[in-house]
Amino acid sequence: MHLKVTVYSTPSCPWCRKVKQYFKSLGIPFKDVDVSKDPRKAEEMYRKSGQMGVPVVVIGNQVIVGFDKAKIDRILGIA
Repeated sequence: MHLKVTVYSTPSCPWCRKVKQYFKSLGIPFKDVDVSKDPRKAEEMYRKSGQMGVPVVVIGNQVIVGFDKAKIDRILGIA
């Protein structure tokens, strides 16, 4: 199953780096959206997640706030 993965992040966020490294370690491509550089993308992230904290991960139509490895694995079918 191929799901579109988007990570909303900022360069200074350590958990953002960890979640992106996790996807890289799994060989899963993802779109990295730097919300610190684009207010429209920050608003998009807020509409999807209901909050302004990063990281926000969107896998398919599932929204994950923070680096919730168990939830990511479950959605990806690798739990």
